[in-house]
Amino acid sequence: MGGSDENRHGVIGPMNLQGGLRGGQTRRALSTINKNIIGAPVYPCAVNKRPFTERNGMCNKIPPVPVHRPITRKFAAQLAENNPQIQKKETKKSDSISSNEPLDRIITDVEEQEEDGDFNEPMFVQHTEAMLEEIDRMEGIEMEDSNDFNEEQESVKDIDSCDKKNPLQVVEYIDDIYNFYKKNECRSCVPVNYMENQPDINERMRGILVDWLIEVHYKFELMEETLYLTINLIDRFLSVHHQIARKKLQLVGVTAMLLACKYEEVSVPVVDDLILISDKAYTRREVLDMEKLMANTLQFNFCLPTPYVFMRRFLKAAQSDKKLELLSFFMIELCLVEYEMLQYAPSQLAASAIYTAQSTLKGFEEWNKTCEFHTGYAEEKLRECSRKMVAFHHKAGTGKLTGVHRKYNTSRFGYAARTEAAGFLLL
Repeated sequence: MGGSDENRHGVIGPMNLQGGLRGGQTRRALSTINKNIIGAPVYPCAVNKRPFTERNGMCNKIPPVPVHRPITRKFAAQLAENNPQIQKKETKKSDSISSNEPLDRIITDVEEQEEDGDFNEPMFVQHTEAMLEEIDRMEGIEMEDSNDFNEEQESVKDIDSCDKKNPLQVVEYIDDIYNFYKKNECRSCVPVNYMENQPDINERMRGILVDWLIEVHYKFELMEETLYLTINLIDRFLSVHHQIARKKLQLVGVTAMLLACKYEEVSVPVVDDLILISDKAYTRREVLDMEKLMANTLQFNFCLPTPYVFMRRFLKAAQSDKKLELLSFFMIELCLVEYEMLQYAPSQLAASAIYTAQSTLKGFEEWNKTCEFHTGYAEEKLRECSRKMVAFHHKAGTGKLTGVHRKYNTSRFGYAARTEAAGFLLL
C-alpha cells in the first residue's frame, strides 16, 4: 500500500497536472513544439532538440536517428560511444577496409567524401531502402489486381438498386432467398426415367395431359405460379406412386391443379368446375380422395422452387422488356410438355429460356456478365438446353400438342409464338 511510485506505476511516475513527469523535467510548452513543427525550416535543416540526458530520458538508450539527417561514419562513431555492439561492428569494418592505414586518415577521407557528396550510405540503410522499394512494387501489383477486379465487378450491374426503397422487394434478403432456392431446387427434381416404373402410362400420355392443363390454366385465368406448381406436383407424385391407371391420369392432373390453386390462388376454382371441364369423367368423391392421396404421398410439401421462381429473378438480371419476357415464358412452357426436359434443374431451364429468347430477338448469342452472375450459369452451360428449346420452337405449331403455341399466338401474349426461331443456335 505504501510502495513507491515506481512500484505502483512502473518505471516512470504518473503525469502531473502540468504535463510533466513527477520528479522529472517539465515538458516544453506546446507553442514551442508547434513552432518547431509548423514554422520549421524546410529540409535539410534539422529541428532543434533538447540534449538526451538521463534526467529527461526513460533509460540510457541511443536516440532515434532523424529521417532527414544522412547517417555518416562520423555520426556512427558518435553512436558507437554509447553502444558497444555498434563499436564492435565498426571495428570489424575498419579492419576490413585497411589494416595498415591509420584510423584518423580513414575518418578524414570519409569526411572529405561527405563534403563532395560521394559518400556511400551504410549497408543497413541500403537494405532498408531496397525493402521499401520492394514493398512499393508489391503494393503497385496489388493495386493493379484490385483495379482489374473492380473493373470486372463494375461490369455486373446492381439490379436491385432501384428497389431499395420498396419493402416488398426485400432487397436486404433477396440474395439469401435465391441462394436458398438454388440449394433446394434439387428436391423439386424427379428421376428422368421415372416413367419406366409406370406400367400403364407413358411419356406421350404425360405430354397430352400437360398440354391440356396449360389450356385449362389459360381459360381459368389462373396465376402463372399455379401452372408450374401443378406440373411439379404431377411429376413428383407419378415418380413416387407407381400404380396409376391410364384412366386415372387426368384425375391426377385435375387434382394437382386443385392443390396448386389452394396454395397459390386467392380465389380457388370449386371442385365442380374442375369436374365439368373434365367432361364429368370423375365424381366429387374421386377428386377429394385423390387430393388426400397426393397430399399424403408428397407429405404436404408444396413449397419447392419451380422454374417460375427463377424466371422472375433472371428476367430482372437480363433487364427484360415485355417482348423478351413473353418469349422467354413461351420457351419454358414448351419445355413443360416435353418429358426429356426433366433432366434439367429449374434454374437451368429458366436461364436457358432467357438466353434463347435474347438470342432469338437480337439475332446473335448474348449472355452478359450480369446474367451470368445472377443465374450462376456460363453461356457454355446453357447451349445444349437452348438448342432443344429452338427445336421445340420450330415444331410448336405442328402436330397434336399445340396448346402452348395457340396460347402465345394471341394478342394477350404479344403473338410471341410468331417469332422466328433462332436457327443459328443449332449450328
